[in-house]
Amino acid sequence: MTNCIEIKGLCKSYQDFSLKNVDLTLPSGSILGLIGENGAGKTTTIKCILNLVRRDAGEITLLGHDNVREEQAAKEDVGVVLDECFFHDSLRPRDVSRVLAPVFPAWDEKLFRAYLEKFDLPEQKRIKEFSRGMKMKLSLSAALAHHPRLLILDEATAGLDPVVRDEILNEFLGFIQDEDHAILMSSHITSDLEKVADYIAYIHQGQVVLCDSKDNILEQYGRVGCTAAQLQGIAPDDLLRVRKGAFGCEALVSDRTAFRRKYPGLLAERTSLEDIMLFLGKGEET
Repeated sequence: MTNCIEIKGLCKSYQDFSLKNVDLTLPSGSILGLIGENGAGKTTTIKCILNLVRRDAGEITLLGHDNVREEQAAKEDVGVVLDECFFHDSLRPRDVSRVLAPVFPAWDEKLFRAYLEKFDLPEQKRIKEFSRGMKMKLSLSAALAHHPRLLILDEATAGLDPVVRDEILNEFLGFIQDEDHAILMSSHITSDLEKVADYIAYIHQGQVVLCDSKDNILEQYGRVGCTAAQLQGIAPDDLLRVRKGAFGCEALVSDRTAFRRKYPGLLAERTSLEDIMLFLGKGEET
């Protein structure tokens, strides 16, 4: 299996923020979900991947090409959908095709129109009259119409209703049925990633603090509810983070099975990506 994205030691510093030694790998035939708080570094990472901002250090390879030295070749087979539709409001979908066809040698007009029909997007209507969901469908149609091998999505499903989100997620799953394809998907909607992602990377304050297969994360990590007295009886090394409240305590553990064996009187429940983010982002260290 080849890797569609390889990032090694990525660093990028601004006056008040820094990406620090980010390492990420996206194998072909899979979806990598990128999660993290606002300002954590997700969009900066994506901008570095697309060479929209220059990295300070590190290496980035897209589909086997260095994203700076071989930028044109690297981007030729990449489709991008950002959190806002980047087509001018005065354009119509048919105009989008005229604009992009000269840019992508593999642009497929027939395929683009097929997506417009599939997503029920009127060709004659101006984009300013589209809903947010329609704009995202148009962006996705354009991203797919040149037969990319890699999709890069930055909050592409944010603000969409559940029906539209489900339709778009199904399109993503269909895309990676080709094992030569892959998707990097940044999203705050962790439930979407629980549905479709194969791997999860959590960026916190510019660093990757968790990166593993989604199934491993959801199967192994656990949430323990207990009293303050029970918390005192747990070895600090057996806990990752703790949250204390007026009515009890909660803790995050990295191995539910091992924890249950060691502490049979306490219940280590399955947890969600959102809870893991809250624990790692805001919980107290033990």
